[in-house]
Amino acid sequence: MIQMTIQVPDKLAEQSWFAGPWLPAIIELSLIGCKTQAAATSAELVEFLSGNPSPEKLLGFHVSESAQLRLRRLLAINEAGCLSEAEHQELDELQRLEHFVVMLKAEIAGQFGKEH
Repeated sequence: MIQMTIQVPDKLAEQSWFAGPWLPAIIELSLIGCKTQAAATSAELVEFLSGNPSPEKLLGFHVSESAQLRLRRLLAINEAGCLSEAEHQELDELQRLEHFVVMLKAEIAGQFGKEH
């Protein structure tokens, strides 16, 4: 892992101190760049990580029921071959977010398992 040192305005430093060890994940989420309704799901993840959750809480994390319903709806429409271009883009973004969460949970599970 590469260590980076950056300079940020004082106000940003004050706003981000609470994110603690999750700041790299929050930055990575912002780089996914959701431009569709998937941005709401990304915001859920950022809000959750901003609360500095324990490894146990992270491993048990699930997005909201409404986000899960939206994903299931898009998957059903996709299976029927009726996705619009916008829905296709949203589904792609949701799949990138899901992959991000799976990889984050795998990393934490590996670290958490080593500690216990």
